[in-house]
Amino acid sequence: MTVHREGFVPLLITAVALIVLNLLVIQFLAWAPPWPIIVHLGSTLLFLMILQFFRNPKVNTPLDDHKVYAPANGKVVVIEETYEQEYFNETRKQISIFMSPVDVHVNRNPVSGIIKKLKHHEGNYLVAWHPKSSLENERTTLVVEAAQGVDVLIRQIAGAVARRIKCYVDEGDSVIQGEEFGFIKFGSRVDVFLPLDAQINVSIGEKTIAGKTVIAHLSFINTSK
Repeated sequence: MTVHREGFVPLLITAVALIVLNLLVIQFLAWAPPWPIIVHLGSTLLFLMILQFFRNPKVNTPLDDHKVYAPANGKVVVIEETYEQEYFNETRKQISIFMSPVDVHVNRNPVSGIIKKLKHHEGNYLVAWHPKSSLENERTTLVVEAAQGVDVLIRQIAGAVARRIKCYVDEGDSVIQGEEFGFIKFGSRVDVFLPLDAQINVSIGEKTIAGKTVIAHLSFINTSK
């Protein structure tokens, strides 16, 4: 377990601010014994909470072109056939994973392949489970051309709390299953759009681990557009 690089600056700022606060409390409230202890314990708890937001566990992902791994730690909140209008303009199977503030926020490649499309959209900050958040919230869309030309669309979606989406790949990049491609600060949601012949391997409410949980299997019968 390591600390993700996205947490270095926030953790440093938090640590400095809490140290200053504790020094001020010791300086001016030393005469009130409970307060220095209360502030110290509260500061420690706050720092540990922020620290766990940026934890980055090591993940070993067995490579398999037929498997689609979860791109995020969280809970499956959507499994449905829906019309995907940004890239495919056709009906696809959608799996959505909600990342709470206590989940690991690292996003990992669900499939190996080449990034065909990458686009960031500015938008609103509806709660991540809102039906319209996939199209109206700030989001980043990636399309990966996987084995046998099958296209898989991944969408990082910012929510009411998470307002910082980081994506570390670009169009033309080769990506490998389980490797990190992005980060959403303080949780949110990730959607995956698959061919209609993909076999879903999870259910609503199921917990997922990025790079470990197999959410679907690709059949390679129907190729992408």
